[in-house]
Amino acid sequence: MNNGKKIRSGILFFFFLIVYLFILGNIFYIQIIQRPFFSELGKQQYHGTVTTHPPRAPIYDCHGKPVAINADCLSAFILPKQLEEPEKLKIFLNKHLPHITERWNDHQKKHFLYIKRRISPAEMALFKNSNVQDIKFIKEPCRFYPAETMGTLIGITDIDNNGLFGIEKIFNEKLKGKPTVHSLERDARSGHFYFNKKTTMQGKDGTPVYLTIDSDLQYLAYEELKDILERFEAKEGGIVIIDPITGAVLTSLSYPDFNPNETKSIDLTYTKNFPLTQGYEVGSVIKVFSAMSALEEGAVTCDEMVDCEGKLSAYIDGMKVNTVSAQGIIPFSEVIEKTNNIGTAKVVRRVGKKLFDHYKKLGFAKKTALDFPGEHAGFITPPDKWSKRSIISLSFGYEIRVTMMQLAQAFALIVNNGCLKPLHIIKGKELPLSEPLYSQKTIEEIRQILTNTVQRGTAHRANIKGYHIMGKTGTANLIENGKYNPQKNIFTFCGIIEKDDYKRVIITYIKESQLKRLLYSAMVAVPLFERVAEKMLIHDKII
Repeated sequence: MNNGKKIRSGILFFFFLIVYLFILGNIFYIQIIQRPFFSELGKQQYHGTVTTHPPRAPIYDCHGKPVAINADCLSAFILPKQLEEPEKLKIFLNKHLPHITERWNDHQKKHFLYIKRRISPAEMALFKNSNVQDIKFIKEPCRFYPAETMGTLIGITDIDNNGLFGIEKIFNEKLKGKPTVHSLERDARSGHFYFNKKTTMQGKDGTPVYLTIDSDLQYLAYEELKDILERFEAKEGGIVIIDPITGAVLTSLSYPDFNPNETKSIDLTYTKNFPLTQGYEVGSVIKVFSAMSALEEGAVTCDEMVDCEGKLSAYIDGMKVNTVSAQGIIPFSEVIEKTNNIGTAKVVRRVGKKLFDHYKKLGFAKKTALDFPGEHAGFITPPDKWSKRSIISLSFGYEIRVTMMQLAQAFALIVNNGCLKPLHIIKGKELPLSEPLYSQKTIEEIRQILTNTVQRGTAHRANIKGYHIMGKTGTANLIENGKYNPQKNIFTFCGIIEKDDYKRVIITYIKESQLKRLLYSAMVAVPLFERVAEKMLIHDKII
């Protein structure tokens, strides 16, 4: 009997000992081992953080005019845990915003739920007329763009005001600044009142960005481009204007484009700035640089007589070469002025594979210094891939794809006495000139050829009285179904305007007119240059 009591007492003792040790072990586990976890959990219950973001900094043009600023936009929201008329709200949402009903069902325990951000005036009227008391409104910062023609350059921001493309994306971190973080303690009883507010991370305001772009000039050029595209029923076009002395980009636009203030149904194709993001075969414009290469290499002189064979087509090294107008035996300078493909090909093939090196040092087939998202590097068929026809094609603008911005930079070299001036689009970021890449003699000869091209050659419509105008036209066939189609063309004109210390380079580009008649750059891109140049000279108070 006593033994039985002893056994039961022992069992009870060990049972309570185990329970005691278990409890002690848990206390040790919670208090010692898991102390950091539960301390953090306690902090989360009675401590919180609030993050405040500074307003996004503006973007300005070269004259200090704002081209991207902040505005207040209204957003609609509900408080799922504090609804007064849930059935009425559900009926409204099912009818007008059914996808929000699904989100609401998935987030019924949330304190806050957006139903529409950045609402339009029409959407605001719909919400107001619904008489649904549970729909509330809040002001949020959003972006507004006073210069709508600069959309492809500046870009836009997303719903949270982060840059998506263009300048807004490149300088996103700089523009948005850094948030300020505050730590707070919460009242344990009500859970709503905060006290002991402390700043744990000091924020920083965003920094404005100043562009070299002239928003007024951009608008004037845009209107002229739009008008001429409509007149010639063309698919697209672009204009670039630069200051060749400083390398500042003053205008870079393309059309069709998009309105940065109306982004709900934009075509992503038209958010790209074609002068930067699109490379193309430019045709006879490239003869300026193939001729420059031949002159620099001593392969020809300006007064050397070249046999253009007096006809519109001829075979050179087995390749059929067509030209716009027939010439006989004429000086090489006139071959370029009259844009004769046959004469050009005969001379430039003497340069051989060095032509590739000349094109490369002129900045073709590599991106400019602008560092713009989506910028096209261009393309040149490398010498190890050349066929017998490559040197001929490259001499007058095929087997090479360049951007309008690369053309502008290359033409600036002619203004800068053979030195390459890198381009910039941010004010104060001018880069130094390169060492001379071409002799003064070659540059002077090319300047005279380009002057004659305007005064008596294919670009005579570009002449503006009282100004020194130099330029070169280019008409290139587009590829369709693997073949060049002479009925579908790209028209380019590259022009230089000089008067005393005032110098500008303008590139105009028009693609694929739908008119059923034969057109050349002199009839399309040159008149656009003339109209833009005249507006620019008035704007710059040079006239």
